[in-house]
Amino acid sequence: MIMESNRINSTETDFIWEDPDRMSGEPCFSGTRVPVKTLFDYLMGGDTLEDFLEGFPSVSREHALKALELAKKMFLKIA
Repeated sequence: MIMESNRINSTETDFIWEDPDRMSGEPCFSGTRVPVKTLFDYLMGGDTLEDFLEGFPSVSREHALKALELAKKMFLKIA
């Protein structure tokens, strides 16, 4: 995944995979079929990071935190 306008490159998203032929192209955590969006859905619904990790044990804490950091970085660049 490369987002030129926000200067996000593939080394910053190596924990995410996207394939238009799988999961309808939804970005997922590497090595899983868990959409990254699910993490944000959980948090926006009032659940904790721990709740998410317990519900999706195939996602590592490291990858979940990277997703949050990436979202923060993207928000700060466009805000």
